[in-house]
Order: sequence, then structure tokens, then C-alpha cells
Amino acid sequence: MKKLQAIHVIRDFDKKGRFVFSKHDFSKLFPEDNQKTLEEGLNRLVKAGLLVRACRGIYVNDFAQSKDSYVIEHVAKALRRGEYNYVSLESILSEYGVISQIPLDRLTVMTTGRKGTYQTPYGVIEFTHTKRSVADILNSIKDVAGRPLRVANKQAAIRDLRRVGRNINLLQQEDDDE
Repeated sequence: MKKLQAIHVIRDFDKKGRFVFSKHDFSKLFPEDNQKTLEEGLNRLVKAGLLVRACRGIYVNDFAQSKDSYVIEHVAKALRRGEYNYVSLESILSEYGVISQIPLDRLTVMTTGRKGTYQTPYGVIEFTHTKRSVADILNSIKDVAGRPLRVANKQAAIRDLRRVGRNINLLQQEDDDE
């Protein structure tokens, strides 16, 4: 991967509104590079400050014009591409005003993929696996304009909190009765 070529590719994707990439994305964009060459090229781009390594295998163009305030959600989406993912638990319940604590540096995501916690420069992403059916998931989440991940409705987020055995004492009393 040549630095100048990579800069042009990253810039072109920025114009299309994309600023988060997986290592797999780069392997498709630079098919002539073998694994070692690709890794060395990515390391050079990170060292030069052109990309930020959000976590293992995920890179962010921090200078992108298309970069929005949902960077951590874009990273989460890239980590579990191909799975159903939605913001739930404490993150969305805080936005709904159902719990008093605001998780400042943590994004809680329900996923049909595997569970895991990732430290990123943008905050911690916590994936919790759900065994709910796809139909049930789709009936209890909604799209929010401009947001990369879908979000659970209030009742689904409370149900998720109970299902995974989290601290339900955080719920305000009137919302717990619903």
C-alpha cells in the first residue's frame, strides 16, 4: 500500500460519508497487498497520523469532513458487521431519562454476535449477546436519523436490562412499573 494511494482512497471514502474502516475493508481496497504489506502500510498511516487505530482491526480517519458525533457507534458497527446491533441497556435508558446515571465513556450495545468489551480512544464499547429472535429485535428497535446504530425502545431496553441481570435498582420507580 503506497501512502499517497491510501490517502486518495481514504479521501474518496470521506466524500461518500465513510470514515471508519476495518482491516478487512483495506484488504479489499488494496487486493495486491499481502497480509504483511497491508499491516505495515496501516502501521505507517497510523504513525503518520492519517488514521487512528480505534481498536484491533478498526481504523478511523479522524480528519474526515464526514466525521460526526457518533464515532463510537460507527466503530461498534464496524466491529460487529453482519450482525444485528442496537444501542440498549444503560446507554439508551440514560438518553430516555429512565436511569439517573449517565454512562459518559461507555456505549452498551446488544448484538446477535459475540459479547465483548473494547477500549477505544472514543470510549468503551460493551457488546452483550442476545438470543432474541430477529423478528423480536426488529419489532423493538427504531432508526434514528443520522445515527449509525438503531436504538431499543424504552420497554425493550428495560427488558434487556432485566434479561442480562444488570442492576435494575438504577431504574426510576415509575419506569420500573411499566
